[in-house]
Amino acid sequence: MDIYGTYRQTMDKVMQDLADRIRAGGNPSGHDKLYEHLSCRIKSDESAREKLRRKGLEESTENALLKLKDTIGLRIVCRFVDDVYECVRLIRELPGLRVVKEKDYIHDAKPNGYRSYHMVIEVTVDEEDVAGNNPGHYFAEIQLRTIAMDTWAALEHELKYKKDISNQEMIVRELRRCANDLAACDISMQTLRKLILS
Repeated sequence: MDIYGTYRQTMDKVMQDLADRIRAGGNPSGHDKLYEHLSCRIKSDESAREKLRRKGLEESTENALLKLKDTIGLRIVCRFVDDVYECVRLIRELPGLRVVKEKDYIHDAKPNGYRSYHMVIEVTVDEEDVAGNNPGHYFAEIQLRTIAMDTWAALEHELKYKKDISNQEMIVRELRRCANDLAACDISMQTLRKLILS
């Protein structure tokens, strides 16, 4: 049985409504889009169960919806760093939404070079939640990054799951260097944009 049980349909609605509202705010008429693309997903049953096991939690609907904050996930990929922060501002201002947690890995990159802006949000909806509340509350994680950051993250993710990698230390060092080079490129592109628009 699907770990989300009867709540999966509501999760789909929450995800689509959130994506639609971000799309509407991120593409004002007569202006450039704030982002290049937006994708969304609901964590698969298998992934949710695996994460609960990793955390030492029982594989239940309640734990999946209350303890895991990323069962609903959105990724927003922007052209420029400033656009990432403008999207963050837009999301904070959406009605019926509360920011639970934020991590700015753009200004404070992870040791491996990973950069992105993460938000965990709680969305209030006119549907019952797993705790019996109506209006209900559902969690979602939003990742925001530039095209360069997204490219690096996709390649790093692919390499991370390769088995028996020789020269692992050298590869980790090169990945970090590439991340720093791409971050410098993002800053240069942002500077050029400001010069062109000034």
